[in-house]
Amino acid sequence: MRNNVDVLVIGAGPSGTISAAMLKKAGLSVQIVEKVKFPRFVIGESLLPRCIESLDAAGLLDAIKKKNFQEKTGAKLVLDGKICDFKFAQQYTKGWDHAYQVQRADFDKALADACEEKGIPVQYETEVVDIKFNTDGSSITTVKFLDGTTQQINAKFIVDGSGYGRVIPTLFGLNKPSTQYTRKAVFAHLKDPYRNEHDEPDRITIYVHNHNTWIWVIPFSTGTTSLGFVSSPEFFEKYSGSLTEKYKQMIDSEPDIKSRFRDFEMIWDEPKILQGWSATTDTFYGNGYVLTGNVTEFLDPVFSSGVTLASVSAQRAAELVIKHFKGEKVDWDKDYVKFMQTGIDVFRVFVNGWYDGTLFKIFFAENPDEDMRNKICSVLAGYVWDETNPFVSKSEKMVSTLAKFIEASSLKP
Repeated sequence: MRNNVDVLVIGAGPSGTISAAMLKKAGLSVQIVEKVKFPRFVIGESLLPRCIESLDAAGLLDAIKKKNFQEKTGAKLVLDGKICDFKFAQQYTKGWDHAYQVQRADFDKALADACEEKGIPVQYETEVVDIKFNTDGSSITTVKFLDGTTQQINAKFIVDGSGYGRVIPTLFGLNKPSTQYTRKAVFAHLKDPYRNEHDEPDRITIYVHNHNTWIWVIPFSTGTTSLGFVSSPEFFEKYSGSLTEKYKQMIDSEPDIKSRFRDFEMIWDEPKILQGWSATTDTFYGNGYVLTGNVTEFLDPVFSSGVTLASVSAQRAAELVIKHFKGEKVDWDKDYVKFMQTGIDVFRVFVNGWYDGTLFKIFFAENPDEDMRNKICSVLAGYVWDETNPFVSKSEKMVSTLAKFIEASSLKP
């Protein structure tokens, strides 16, 4: 059995659904195939304002608003009792002043359901096992269902938003190791009855536990909260017992966290583990396909860049695919690869600055410069393509120079 579509979208996560909805709105026939059944858990629960623009452009924002997710107005960082509070409303770049904190199983399902309501077929539990590209960029994709039967899908173009599945990079040997250091996360969803004691729940809170370990606290509108510990794999080896017992020991090791979750009660049977998440690829596009979201590169969960990069890459890819179908010339290197690499590189500077301690000097400086803070806030809100912001256009130099200036100023008598 063979199906014919203009665009085949691989993956029903945010990247795939945003692309699919935009392509459908442009009048193209679209089909989504997804390897697993929804709803399903995935990490990436704290969104940034920039990705709301992409959801809005795709006509998917109303579907998210109906879910009554927790509104997120900023980010709070804590180090040894010092607090650095960023409010998105104060950012330098003109844009959205809020995002949402979401249970990804519900969030992703809402997006996929909205696509189906728009007339886009979504086939779950459908695995891509082979793709053959023709010289004109069209393709024949073989998918396999749970019962072992297969189907072929003829498409004029493919958008790969398969996330950690990395379908096209895996099938065609395009994967390569990331330059990011291997880290591990242990996390769970907990009941959170004492959140108001900690000035919550309208933003993510990040605790600096030690020089290479941090903790995320992401409250949801349901009264539950995502709590995760991120560090080198060695950090977790010092705890003993079952995974749940180790997790409880981690909670007890951070005073504020211990107080807030003093009546420890998990929603899940046991915590989850995620490690070795950073990955990249040799190319972001090819003849007849484009890669979006985590398929291109995933850096690190700190600063919540994952869904933003997925959303913006999906939006930009869809815009360029639409131009392609209109017969217009598309410069994929300039308009897609270079564009996306700009955002990825800015986030990478901030991720590296977090782990080497450079950003601690900036975030927790006394009497911070408000203009600098607002420009940094724009980066933390996901506006990493605003070239008028020096923390985007000259991110590495600005972060390094500002940290050195603050350090030198603190040494003056």
